[in-house]
Amino acid sequence: MRKTITGPLFGCIVCIIGLILNGCKKQDDFLNTKPNQALKTPTTLADLKGLLQNEDVFNSQPDPGLGEIASDDFLIEDAVFPTLSSTDRNSYTWAKEVFDATTTQSSDWNSPYQMVYYANVVLDASPGITPSVGEKASYEQIKASALFYRAWAFYGLLQTFALPYDKARAAEQPGIPLRLSSDLNTHPGRSSIAECYAKVLSDLKTALPALPVTPVYKTAPSQPAVNALLARISLAMGDYTAALTYANACLSQFSTLTDYNTLNKPTTTAIDISYLSEDIYHSNMVGHVVYSVRRDSYIDPELYNSYDPNDLRKTKFFTILDGLPQYPRFVGSYDYKGLKYDGLAVDEIYLIKAECQARAADPAGAMASLNTLLQTRWKTGTFVPYTAVSADDALVQVLKERQKELLLRGLRWTDLRRLNLESRFAVTLRRKVNGVSYTLLPNDPKYAFPIPDIEIQLGGLPQKPR
Repeated sequence: MRKTITGPLFGCIVCIIGLILNGCKKQDDFLNTKPNQALKTPTTLADLKGLLQNEDVFNSQPDPGLGEIASDDFLIEDAVFPTLSSTDRNSYTWAKEVFDATTTQSSDWNSPYQMVYYANVVLDASPGITPSVGEKASYEQIKASALFYRAWAFYGLLQTFALPYDKARAAEQPGIPLRLSSDLNTHPGRSSIAECYAKVLSDLKTALPALPVTPVYKTAPSQPAVNALLARISLAMGDYTAALTYANACLSQFSTLTDYNTLNKPTTTAIDISYLSEDIYHSNMVGHVVYSVRRDSYIDPELYNSYDPNDLRKTKFFTILDGLPQYPRFVGSYDYKGLKYDGLAVDEIYLIKAECQARAADPAGAMASLNTLLQTRWKTGTFVPYTAVSADDALVQVLKERQKELLLRGLRWTDLRRLNLESRFAVTLRRKVNGVSYTLLPNDPKYAFPIPDIEIQLGGLPQKPR
């Protein structure tokens, strides 16, 4: 685990920023709160590096989880549903209004913008620091890390509070506020979806060359992490040529897969290490109770039964509690603490590569990529390589395995959004809770969550109708 660098000035900076951000969270008005005038400007590389080495801000549950709740990754027992928060209940049933009058804050909005603020403090202060010749590489890496974190946060916000990327409409649809300064007295409006994605891609491409190929910590940015994130974003944008290019670039630098036969615990987290060997960049979603407590949610038995008996994911991902096989519980987080991991790992990159190969009319290549992954998931000596009779057949198989492999990784919501744009893959989500039926149609406006009301009121931001 990373340890935060300390020191008199840095301690002062962190304490003051913490007070500012906590105050912002209490008011649920992160974009509009004036900073404490006593905030000191970081003046050394150690100050900047220390600000970025805060795992509580950048890695420990900063990523929006509302989409995970609204996806079809898991179900909730009827008896549990009334005990959930109103935000979780509304998200789960695709209600028009998600945040009610009792909602005083939204971590799904505040936590990513807290990441953005920290990153912007570093980026704003860096021009005032002149590195020595020996410090130049570290100086550039610090700026690149800040750009990565800001891009990561912006992308998570886009998947939650903006409609899916559609090239034909992206220039006219509202995205999110792009806060590019640490001055909280500025009030950015909602940039278009096209502008938002362009900024995210630009920041990542700028950051890439200054980052190390092998990071000191899994919680720090690296070149493989940038390429992996670019592949993820390009896939969400429907740019399969770019996604394949970035997936290959990532795998050329880091392609380690964890052999599930080596795992002793009934989860996918090994006993003696903090992170799995295939973890590229480690991060977790906001800790919503609805998916944080394994007894509160369960996996659709049809999905659970689709795993082959020799597929180790069936025992590493799931457990059956209280003798109730109709309620398989997910325990397969890539986080050793059991938090809901949504970081970047090699398995996702092989799946991106396989999907892009299938879409490029290369079924043999797609199956080769998929089999490279799956042979590490089966009991030793039992795996029979998958085959495909056509590119379409390969694509269907890859998408099915994508859902099974990346379960509860914060990716299903984006997959539903992007695949709904293709009529052959569009799905209607249905749920029944305590006798009441709920439906979410493909391309419904509810595939974008509303911005918290307090932000609309105080920031003058336009709300997208749902």
